[in-house]
Amino acid sequence: MVIRPMIRSNICMNAHPVGLAREVRKQIEYVKQRGRIPGPRRALVIGGSAGYGLASRIVAAWGCGAATVNVAYEKPASGSRTATVGWYNTEFLEDQARSEGFDVATIYGDAFSDEIKDETVALLRKSGAVDLVVYSLAAPIRTDPKSGETYRSVLKPVGEPFTARTIDTMTGEFRTVSAEPATEEEIEATVKVMGGEDWQLWIDRLLEENLLLPGAKSVAYSYIGPELVKRVYREGSIGKAKEHLEATAKELSRSMAALDGAAYVSVNKAVVTRASSVIPVVPLYGVILFRVMKEMGLHEGTIEQAYRLFADRLYAGDSVPVDEEGRIRIDDWEMRGDVQQRVRELFETVDDSNLRELTDIDEYHREFLRIHGFGVEGVDYDADVTP
Repeated sequence: MVIRPMIRSNICMNAHPVGLAREVRKQIEYVKQRGRIPGPRRALVIGGSAGYGLASRIVAAWGCGAATVNVAYEKPASGSRTATVGWYNTEFLEDQARSEGFDVATIYGDAFSDEIKDETVALLRKSGAVDLVVYSLAAPIRTDPKSGETYRSVLKPVGEPFTARTIDTMTGEFRTVSAEPATEEEIEATVKVMGGEDWQLWIDRLLEENLLLPGAKSVAYSYIGPELVKRVYREGSIGKAKEHLEATAKELSRSMAALDGAAYVSVNKAVVTRASSVIPVVPLYGVILFRVMKEMGLHEGTIEQAYRLFADRLYAGDSVPVDEEGRIRIDDWEMRGDVQQRVRELFETVDDSNLRELTDIDEYHREFLRIHGFGVEGVDYDADVTP
């Protein structure tokens, strides 16, 4: 079949296997070109099928020579329906890894569930304990394995309604968006889904099973962002979840101290994700940020960020450099004063007449398509493909 992108409400509903294979190989080649770095021997990546989780797995394997186990909720193709993006990413990564002699395994299923934790523990008992746990889940829904209650996260401000200008990255149309404040129940649900509770369940279980090696590290990913997006992000419902994630890192470090281990939250740069186009304000900020950082020679994607995290932070020496709150800051280039000043200037002046002159909207849109396997250079999108 010929596979074309199916986009509904700014969400891409399908994936192109050939394009995704090329994108995975591109990330692998980037790490190979940068060269080997110190790092883990065995890594467990929870949510390692796309985005920062996928990039972390690639760096752990090709950058550090580690065996990797991935846990991901993905689905294979069914009939004319393509597989999910992460399923293709994972299968292509593991094919490549095995051909080069790397030890890899994936458990497909709900990482929030006790059943998948049990299955992972059983696998690690056979294959060996780990010295790195990357927690990179970005699911919108979580069922508490203890209570059976299902929670849904929301992206809303806290306290007061929020109104701001944004852009539709699919059409280039400016529009004003408004969001009502989250209720206490919605905030609680968002923390249950996107906070640190499940991360703690994973680490506690690995500790109980003696599946963490001495000196083990764990890292979860977060974002802070600038004043422009603060109301809807860091000061919003998701910000409450991120605060809980950071508090969890400190608690986990205490739990892992007996092994001389530690847990960290890595605050990363804004990148194009499958959901970023529907977050209020973030798309307009993103298309301007990308333009500014490229002009300054500072732009990074997930693989560049992951490599720098491993090489310059997690495994750079005897201690991991952190900020005053104990967080790793890989968003340091994004948050530079000169970068943010230029972004603010453009944010105030951009309109329909100068959109493509002042922003990187066309490349932002192309990147959105590429993370689904479309618009990848060298791929014949008129060719017949078996999904």
